[in-house]
Amino acid sequence: MKVLILGGNFNNTGGTERVGAMLANGLSEAGYEIVLASILYGDKPFFPINDSIKIISLFKTPGRTLYRTPNIIYKIRKLLKEEKIDTLIVVETMSILFTLPATLGLSVNHICWEHFNFNNDLGESGRRIARQLAARYCDSVVTLTERDKEYWLQGTHHKSQITAIANPCPFSIQKYAKEENTKIVLAVGRLTYIKGFDMLLEAWIQVNQSMPEWTLKIVGEGEDRAKLTDFIKKNKLTDSVELFGNTDDVGRYYKEAEIFCLSSRFEGFPMVLLETLAFGLPVVSFDCDTGPAEVLEDTGSILVAPNDVNLLASSLIDLMKDDKKQQNISLKSKQKAEIYQPENIISQWINLIESL
Repeated sequence: MKVLILGGNFNNTGGTERVGAMLANGLSEAGYEIVLASILYGDKPFFPINDSIKIISLFKTPGRTLYRTPNIIYKIRKLLKEEKIDTLIVVETMSILFTLPATLGLSVNHICWEHFNFNNDLGESGRRIARQLAARYCDSVVTLTERDKEYWLQGTHHKSQITAIANPCPFSIQKYAKEENTKIVLAVGRLTYIKGFDMLLEAWIQVNQSMPEWTLKIVGEGEDRAKLTDFIKKNKLTDSVELFGNTDDVGRYYKEAEIFCLSSRFEGFPMVLLETLAFGLPVVSFDCDTGPAEVLEDTGSILVAPNDVNLLASSLIDLMKDDKKQQNISLKSKQKAEIYQPENIISQWINLIESL
């Protein structure tokens, strides 16, 4: 069977591109013939791609999608025909606006892979339209969580073809001797409003007063760096908080941390929490939509009411003081991590593809 995985630009370094590459590799290793295609300028994928996978970019130069719409539809349809594609997996829901007209009259199984929270349209009205069209006309819609699946079922005129398949964890379950008592809390993500690092820093004022020997490390880059840096200076947190920027070795930070904190206002599917499971890190997280509750279920990690800064602070302090609880969570987290190992996730995708 021949499968086309279509994304916006696989040259990008984001989580969507990473799991797209992992799916392509996993299906290729399972015996499928895979074509990985970028709509805009993606002929050199950032993440490793198996040699057997054909890589295609519909356009060789960047450009504004809106003005290329008729050409994009034409190129997708031409690609589907020339490559004799059996199954099309669309990585970005907005691209359904191109792929639905491109597949008209073709015997291609059409899968929409949703990566964002259904309640978050990223300020794009087209995304709401694309979701309704996907639910009505695609052969399957894949969400990342059961909660988001329910939002799709409740909020669309669907054909009951919505299914939940989690993202695979990019890390195997880690076995290493942890340095005890590093007293480091780790947070990882883009420095942007959605990730709520402003709330984490507000909570850290209280944490620092109660547990001054602990430090907070934030790994990631983004448009809020200047604002966060200013907050750290004004509130005299420079000795206990550090912004590390981007890294190509995030595993090093997971290994040295004792606790992980997720302060997001909302999530689609928090890949960082999958990574914390593999490293056995106990987590304090806002119970935001969608993902944290599902990923952390049965681990003992702590969920805090969304945006409750005081409760986030007190929960961090309580966990810092309880070594035994940290150890119990660590063991349960590594057990939970088994679910998200790539071989288990790829098998779910194979079952879906074969069911069509």
